[in-house]
Amino acid sequence: MTQKILVVEDEVSLLESLAYTLNRQGYKVLEAADGYEALKVARQERPDLMLLDVMLPGIDGFEVCRILRQEMSQPILMLTARDDEVDKVVGLEMGADDYLTKPFSMRELLARVKALLRRDRLIREEIASQSEEAPTGPVGQQALNFDDLKIDLVRREVTLDSDVLRLKPKEYELLLFLARNQGIALSRDLILERVWGWEYDGGSRTVDVHVRWLREKIEPNPAKAARIITVRGIGYRFEG
Repeated sequence: MTQKILVVEDEVSLLESLAYTLNRQGYKVLEAADGYEALKVARQERPDLMLLDVMLPGIDGFEVCRILRQEMSQPILMLTARDDEVDKVVGLEMGADDYLTKPFSMRELLARVKALLRRDRLIREEIASQSEEAPTGPVGQQALNFDDLKIDLVRREVTLDSDVLRLKPKEYELLLFLARNQGIALSRDLILERVWGWEYDGGSRTVDVHVRWLREKIEPNPAKAARIITVRGIGYRFEG
């Protein structure tokens, strides 16, 4: 099946160039020139990946990323004209998977696109295989219980006070890895390797961002975390 890529860019010449390059690689290209149109097309078409410019008319790319990340888990590659560390951090915190600074070569862009699509495919295959292999009978552990927090290993579902939490795949995998190592201080590098895989070339900041998202969903007071504890100079420890 042809993979769909949504390109959100208000610079006409760059939009045309990106569309031409991606079409030649066999992708189906969807286009949007502003933030509102990006939201509309993404919701209607559910693309496999999004190329999202930061500076957009209407709603900027950061806000579009934040909104879409709450609704879907497809990879988002942000494009910006500024090589600013703050922009990169903000983009990651909004849920972007990768960041590319203009001007960039089409070869580099294609490499990033292929890497993100491949990683997303592997994650989905892993989730599907784990679901098929999950224990369905009395043999084998079927859930991890921590007072009002429950991780259902069969359904790959997390509940808090019986309410089902909407976790993205990586949030679930991170929580599961922390929970299975309850009470143990885990380094960011170890978490990155075990949850994202050794091939992932993103920095440990990715771990911090996902921990923050998890805390917002499972902690009574995210500012004073009681479940996922920061271990200064090391990483994190799950207390249940």
